Amino acid sequence: MSIRHGLLALLERGPRYGSQLRTEFESRTGSTWLLNVGQVYTTLARLERDGLVAPGGEDPAGHTLYAITDHGRAELHQWYERPVDRTDPPRDELSIKLAMAVGAPGVDIRAVIQSQRHATIKAMQDYTRLKAQALAAIESGRSRERDDVAWLLVLEQLIFQTEAEVRWLDHCEARLVRLSLPADRRADPAQPQAAGAGPAADDPVPARTTADRPRAARTRRG
Repeated sequence: MSIRHGLLALLERGPRYGSQLRTEFESRTGSTWLLNVGQVYTTLARLERDGLVAPGGEDPAGHTLYAITDHGRAELHQWYERPVDRTDPPRDELSIKLAMAVGAPGVDIRAVIQSQRHATIKAMQDYTRLKAQALAAIESGRSRERDDVAWLLVLEQLIFQTEAEVRWLDHCEARLVRLSLPADRRADPAQPQAAGAGPAADDPVPARTTADRPRAARTRRG
């Protein structure tokens, strides 16, 4: 998430002060990405240095307000129009963990996968429950605030992400099982598959059913 552009987007709606920007940023994203006030003010200082925001006076309580400049507004709309760059993907802790676990002495990588699969499925269930609550509130007319719609979109992205992670973990486990077979059996597709080996690593892995998933624990939004 670009904090820099996220703050510019909030400032386009009118002047804000630092802690107000933090609160609105977290509200818009359902507290999925938490900020601290120091991080907000550091970002504001850089935006001011680059001519994207400027001090906009004070509110009645004496808070220093920041306002977006014309240059900042142009930068914001260019950000909206640019696709997100995937040439330098962010480091993913799970990918790094599994890469390091391969062949590590005393590490059962399949146990690592099973543990992560359980946690990911639980998170997916939690996100799905929160999505149902948000959608029901919006569709019933009880809530049509833009922050609630934004939170719904964030939840749906998290659901898709966790679904993909479960499928990838299933694929990793099947790949490891396949590679652990003797070389002659891996080379001969006519040989029967080892009991419990699951689908071949290159075969599509079916999504798990609701019955396969552990019951989700309660979570709270934010």
